Amino acid sequence: MNIADIRRKKPPPEAPGIFTPELLDRCISCGFCLPACPTYESTGVETSSPRGRINLMRALETGLLPADDPTVLEESSFCLGCRACESVCPAGVQYGELLEEWRDHLWNGRRRPWRLRPLLWAVDSPRRVRAMGTVRRNAGRGGEAPGPVNLMLGCFERVLYPRVSRDARALAPELAAPAAQGCCGALHAHNGELARGRELALELGEALPGTIVSTSGGCAAHLAGVLGRERVKEFSQWMVERSPVPTRLEPSKNGADSATGNGAAASKPATRRLRIGLQDSCHLRNGMGVFREPRELLATLGEYIELPSAAICCGAAGSYSVLRPKDSARVLDPHLDEIAAADLDVIVVVNAGCYRQLEQGIKRRKLRTRVIHIAELLAESDAGPNESSNGHGEVAPAIVVTQVHAGLEQAPQLPARTP
Repeated sequence: MNIADIRRKKPPPEAPGIFTPELLDRCISCGFCLPACPTYESTGVETSSPRGRINLMRALETGLLPADDPTVLEESSFCLGCRACESVCPAGVQYGELLEEWRDHLWNGRRRPWRLRPLLWAVDSPRRVRAMGTVRRNAGRGGEAPGPVNLMLGCFERVLYPRVSRDARALAPELAAPAAQGCCGALHAHNGELARGRELALELGEALPGTIVSTSGGCAAHLAGVLGRERVKEFSQWMVERSPVPTRLEPSKNGADSATGNGAAASKPATRRLRIGLQDSCHLRNGMGVFREPRELLATLGEYIELPSAAICCGAAGSYSVLRPKDSARVLDPHLDEIAAADLDVIVVVNAGCYRQLEQGIKRRKLRTRVIHIAELLAESDAGPNESSNGHGEVAPAIVVTQVHAGLEQAPQLPARTP
């Protein structure tokens, strides 16, 4: 079914009232979103673009299409939910909220994806989330009271990547990390349980009064949408605001230090600088507008390489890699090509889902590049931007090169690149 077919149908007398009218009416169908959408770029199909999907939403809202229409169901699932369209929309369409309302209506009962059900069940109860955290040693401490600034441990992150919270706390000991905290609700909100997602966010806000610092961009964006941006900070954002990075280095294209114009800073030993790339968190960048801060921190750690796809979704997209693994892998492939071509030492992430996605893809490709969270890399530098040997907050790249390269010595080497 195409858009013309939808428009030829006559609406029934009553509309279902699925979407917030102000959100749905804002789209002016200009098409600026099309080139920003990964699924439209890969298919060239109008209904697989934000504009096309909003037309499907309007058809659903007016009753032109039923909820069980195959195209409606497919496109609600095929969308990554990366919100890249929001950053280029001149009308300010809040597509992420529309997508949540769409799935809230569709993904219930028998239409809920079966692979999604155990994930939602696992994190629905704070007790189950806390039980998961006992499997691995994360930064959470039983019996610890919340402080003025609290570290959110995450649900799956505390199990899959417990070192992230430990390193975040090592860099900033003032962060309290009570173990008695549940899920933020992002997984629910993005996957058909919008009300429950909001409830969990409010519960977490009560459990962690004051400022909440999250090491996962997607969680930070969801919490900020419910609790307010003044209360919620992503880790790199909070680190920069807490102690601004004094030396603003631009991404290097040829290995030259932008502060000195030389291949190595005059005051540093002649050690090969760490080649660092970054994968943005989609919701952090497109939802909260946070993308400069991690780059500022990474530029102090070595030679920062801005990959062409850094701001584009890696295909993890929350539950997307679980629900649509083949499509997820296709989205990831160009990222892996760029990582290999750039011959990166490390690719840095600021989100647990991106961590898992890139880790699996790099392992599959047998690339030498190591995936690492920004908190882990800062901790390995042996001097975060708030603590340094020179007293000015600058991190010594040579320390990072020495420590991180130790973990790369046994990694397979890529063949020499042809000019």
